Formats: sequence, structure tokens, C-alpha cells
Amino acid sequence: MFNDLLLSATLIVYALLVAYFTKIAYKWMVNRNIKKKDAIYYNRKLVHIFAGGVIALIVPFFSSPYYPLFSGIILTLFTYLSHKRGKILYWFQTDDDINDVSFCLMWGITVFVLWIVMGNPWIAIIPITFMAFGDGITGIVRNMIFKKRIKHPIGNIFMLAICAPMGYILAHLSGISGMTAWAIAAAFVGSIVERYEIGPIDDNILITVSSSIVLFIGFIL
Repeated sequence: MFNDLLLSATLIVYALLVAYFTKIAYKWMVNRNIKKKDAIYYNRKLVHIFAGGVIALIVPFFSSPYYPLFSGIILTLFTYLSHKRGKILYWFQTDDDINDVSFCLMWGITVFVLWIVMGNPWIAIIPITFMAFGDGITGIVRNMIFKKRIKHPIGNIFMLAICAPMGYILAHLSGISGMTAWAIAAAFVGSIVERYEIGPIDDNILITVSSSIVLFIGFIL
């Protein structure tokens, strides 16, 4: 228990350091005449990758799914309260977009539910790695090409190129027979639905929920 608490605390601090480190990246980009809105968007994706993604790969070293759930809730509250108090972290947050909150929330909930249902942490982290690494790369590529936030298929191609091998490797590490093919299928589905947002249901929710459903079907079959 102590080791889990220590690991949780360490990862929370690491995530906060990543978030604040991007403030330096923001100033660096703005000083090089990158538009502020683009710098903010790049930073959000960097947080996706280096906080959400890197930490996701460490989740299997917890002894229980309750600890990553707790960590996800803490970070959800941290990001939500900055919006609620009107004191956003301007270098990666915006007033009109709370997707960073849904990212943290879905990160914690997805790991918890899949780990409980399937009893395997390696499978449990697959959807959140898609959301973190896949969606992160997708956003960076699109913004570099089009200089604005746009849902273009080129981003989904890059996302699939990241998510398919990642899903395969994590499913292989799970030791569950037959799950590698289903992980690749989940990567396809997650990469497709990333293009869509339905009202308050953003791509963070769609990616994790859809890929989780595919993995669950594969697990049952």
C-alpha cells in the first residue's frame, strides 16, 4: 500500500511539473512568433503525451486500479478548478474548452473500469494510450500542416500509425490469448471516432469509450 501511495504521489507531482514546464515551452514558442493559440494547442498535446501517456505506461506497476483512479480524480479536480475559478493555466488551457478536464476524468475512469472488468492492467491502459499518444500526435501533425485546429483525415492516419503497434504490444504484454488482434481493431475504431465530437461528448470520451467497447467484446469472445 505504501509503495502504491508513493507511486501515486510521485506521478501526480510529475504530471503537475509537466503542466507547468509547458509554460516555458509556451514562452519559447511565442518568442519565435508562433501564434498564442497555436502554442496553447501544442502544449495541450504535449501534456497529453508526456503526462497522460507516460504515466499510463507506469499504471501496470500499481497493485490495484483504485490508485490510478484516485490520481485521475485529483488531476481532474486540479484542471476543473482552474476553469471554475476563472484562473486558467493560460499556456495550455482556454476559457471556451474544458477538454483537458474530460481527458483527466476519462483517463482515471477507463483504467479503473477495464482493470476491474478484465482483471488486467495492460489491457486497461490501451484506450488511454490511444487518447494520450495517438490523439496527441494527431493534433500536433494537423496543426503543423494546417496552422489551425482542424479535423482532417491525415491526423487519423498518423494516429492509427501510433495506436495500432502500441495496442498490439500492450495486448501482447497482457498475456491474454487473442487480444492483440482486438487491440489493433480498437486502434482502428479509436482513430476513426477521433474526428467527431457530439455536443459535450468530445473526442477524449469517444476514443476511450469506443476502444474500450471493442476490447471488451474481444475479451468476452
